[in-house]
Amino acid sequence: MTGRRRELDYGAAVLCAVAGCDHRACHAGPFQVAYIGIDAIEEDGGCFVSACVSLPMTADWSKPCSHSRLDKWGEPCSALHVGGYTPSWDEMAPVFVEGALYVNLVYYQEDYHIVILKYDLVSNCLSLIDPPLAGPFNLNAASLMAMDDNSLGFAHVDKVTLQLWSRQTGSDGIASWTQRSVINLNNHLPIQNPNERLRLIGSVEGSDTIFVTMGLDIYELNLKTFRWKKLQKREKLLGLIPYMSFYHPQGIFVSMCPLICDSGTTLK
Repeated sequence: MTGRRRELDYGAAVLCAVAGCDHRACHAGPFQVAYIGIDAIEEDGGCFVSACVSLPMTADWSKPCSHSRLDKWGEPCSALHVGGYTPSWDEMAPVFVEGALYVNLVYYQEDYHIVILKYDLVSNCLSLIDPPLAGPFNLNAASLMAMDDNSLGFAHVDKVTLQLWSRQTGSDGIASWTQRSVINLNNHLPIQNPNERLRLIGSVEGSDTIFVTMGLDIYELNLKTFRWKKLQKREKLLGLIPYMSFYHPQGIFVSMCPLICDSGTTLK
């Protein structure tokens, strides 16, 4: 970590713009910012989602950062109608798989329902994907994942049962969900109260590892090996974003913490 930063006054995804980059030392390379917004039309109650991505920008940190909005944006994509009710964003960060951003849209009408929004940066197009389960869902019961085979994953927990799907494109060019596993978490995590609601708060990009909370306890669980590790007992988190690798500038020693939550509080 270099300690250098730029601030945006809106939520967005920051993506490396270097083709074939291994993302181990791209802190000073070109980057793009992808933005997705929800617009409610009051006249008919309809709701639309729009998206755009900035042109590749160089990380020239010598420039002042007083103006946080980016000036150079690409052509915005066509707005997508997402229903008559305004959804909210999932509390967890979007996942990036094969040139596309995926995020859950959450609808509340007596119960919670989820629709997956896909923003394809290559075609600059928005689309909706039905989850493999019809719902309704509990909050924080479902999580999108970037799997180790570069497919989109969907994990759902109900009491102590976790189901995992991946979305694959067949030889006919049609993508569909395939259930990969059904896991009884009571056999793999130290669950003392089987009636306590488990929550999914994040995953490790490019792996089959998720983060599960029970009360104030946070667990990292690999869904292939079933190895788990207790991270920390602390206040309740909405989402967790793990650091996978760090860049150490030559001659500078930086003390690293392995995980950071969405509020910026580090986990030791």
